[in-house]
Formats: sequence, C-alpha cells, structure tokens
Amino acid sequence: MKLDRIDQRILKVMQSNGRITNLELADQVGLSPTPCARRVRALEESGVIERHVTLLNQQRLGLNITAMIGITMDRHTPERFEGFEREVRRFPEVVECSIVTGQTADYLLRAVLPDMTYYEEFLLGRLTRIEGVTGVHSSFVLRKIIAKTELPLDHIGTNRKD
Repeated sequence: MKLDRIDQRILKVMQSNGRITNLELADQVGLSPTPCARRVRALEESGVIERHVTLLNQQRLGLNITAMIGITMDRHTPERFEGFEREVRRFPEVVECSIVTGQTADYLLRAVLPDMTYYEEFLLGRLTRIEGVTGVHSSFVLRKIIAKTELPLDHIGTNRKD
C-alpha cells in the first residue's frame, strides 16, 4: 500500500492515542469524518494497522522485573527451532521473542516477571526444560531510558538515494 502524507498523519496520531474518536482524528489530520474512517479502514485491511491495544503499567501490576534472555540451541534445524518457538509461545511472561544474529545466542527473549523468585522458577522450571536449550544468559533492566511503542514514520514518502 502506498501511503501519502495524510495516511502518515493518521498513523502518527493513532500511534500516540489509540482511543481517539474518528471525529477527533479527522479534525487533527484535516479530513471530514467519512473519508477519514475510510482511510483508517484501508490501513487496517492492508495490514499497516495490525491491531489496537491497551498499554498497561508494568510496575503498577507488580511486574517489577524485565529480563532480557539470550537462548542458545544445541542444533540449528527447522524442527528444533519450531519446537522451541511452539513452547515459548505458551509462556505469558515472554512478551517478545526474536531470532537474532551477531551474538552467541540464537534467540533473544524479553520477559516480564514479578520478582527474582518467580524468575528462578520460570528459568529452571520451564525455560531450560525446553528440548534443545543448551545455554541461557540473562540480563536485567535496571531502568528504562526509552520505552515507546510508536514506530518512526518520517521515511514515508521521502525520495532516498540508495
């Protein structure tokens, strides 16, 4: 889908306020409500807007620890990776899981947990028991410096020279 400047403005506004009404959104981007709603629907149908979510305050919910966990696998086979990914999807504590390169780890997980006792049980009782996991390296977030959900959109519509 080719995005114009109005689409870009719609996305910027919606990223910062997902509960904005169509009337308010239309006013902020300079459209009337019906064309604005059509554009939002087109952005949703094209997959540019994936879903609408509510962000929760991790600390206020007692989830005081964020762990960045590097996972090393014993074999690099599709079956081994599929098995790991199937299992790790079942863990609600894991809020992000990526295959990475440039490290000794094969996967990088971000997990949120209430405390170190819970983390130890999670690590030893579930994570290290997944078939093929041979190494785990954990780092803990002391303080978040940047924690945003908005994607950068300034590149849209620019004529970059490659």
